[in-house]
Amino acid sequence: MNYTWRNIILAPFSWLYGLITAVRNWLYDRGILSSRSFNLPVISIGNLAVGGTGKTPHVEFILNLLKPGKKIAILSRGYKRKTKGFVLADKNSNSKIIGDEPFQIFSKHRDVIVAVDEKRVHGLEKLCEIYPDLQVVILDDAFQHRQINPGLSILLTDFSNLYTRDSLLPGGNLRESKKGSKRADILIITKCPVNISPIEMRLIEKEVKIKPHQSLFFSSYIYDEIKPVFPDYISEKMTYNKIKKTKTGVLLVAGIVSPQPIVEQINQYANSLQTLFFKDHHTFQQQDLRLIENKLNKMADQEKIMLVTEKDAARIVSMAYFPESLKSVIYTIPIRVKILHDQEQIFTDKIISYVAEDSRNN
Repeated sequence: MNYTWRNIILAPFSWLYGLITAVRNWLYDRGILSSRSFNLPVISIGNLAVGGTGKTPHVEFILNLLKPGKKIAILSRGYKRKTKGFVLADKNSNSKIIGDEPFQIFSKHRDVIVAVDEKRVHGLEKLCEIYPDLQVVILDDAFQHRQINPGLSILLTDFSNLYTRDSLLPGGNLRESKKGSKRADILIITKCPVNISPIEMRLIEKEVKIKPHQSLFFSSYIYDEIKPVFPDYISEKMTYNKIKKTKTGVLLVAGIVSPQPIVEQINQYANSLQTLFFKDHHTFQQQDLRLIENKLNKMADQEKIMLVTEKDAARIVSMAYFPESLKSVIYTIPIRVKILHDQEQIFTDKIISYVAEDSRNN
């Protein structure tokens, strides 16, 4: 790991933070603090680093593996929502009520139960109470929430910033020690190049040092055709090929940790690309929207559109003050997860086998 001035200056605070999290994990490991188990399959998806590993696309990927035929619930804390306690998503929900990522999932999977609760045990108890026939629960961003003992724990780490090369908060981005990775049953290296070589994979496997009980997979993103955020405002839909054919200018607006893969995707089609990046989970204020409008208007292209991520779109559709002038030109970029090197069936079998076995045992 290459140490920066941030690492060095904040080292004492990182050491203190590491001590606190180590003591907490030790208490759970020794049973002094108890973890609750539930009588149904519970899959936890999380990471050691703060944000940016692709949790939501992987939640959706697993969701699609288990559908149809299963009554599934997603439970999240609902980061940055304006509500408190247990909230069940319904037709009146938006990103302010349940958070942008749960709302993104709910918008695309209306047949799935989506709930948020900062107290995960309470949230899962409520779900089991409301839906006694519930068959599977997926815990989103729950690797550090040890009050629940999941039956299957999946840990994600970004190909471009493996947890093995990071350090503890606040000097680095890790929520807990790298040793915490041993709790995972499955480790996924996310956002890999589609053409990652077997040699690169072996080097990473050696670096992360998976345990005998763990399985290692590599995943990448597939970018689907762009979709209008406000379909009612679009008279003629734009596509990637149409962007290229008509030399349409693109303004990419993104509030995510690592937008570079999206930039590379759009560059394959856009003759003219400009970007405007914000911090992760950014709530667009009116001054931000004026900035976006001005930047779009100053682009010299005859045809131009605005592209946002699905997470940003979830916030935007919940905004009462989003400009009418932008609704006819704003599109989102859907993404899907692909497990690389012909390992997808093996991964699928592991998920389905766990759910089937746990259901039988309960």
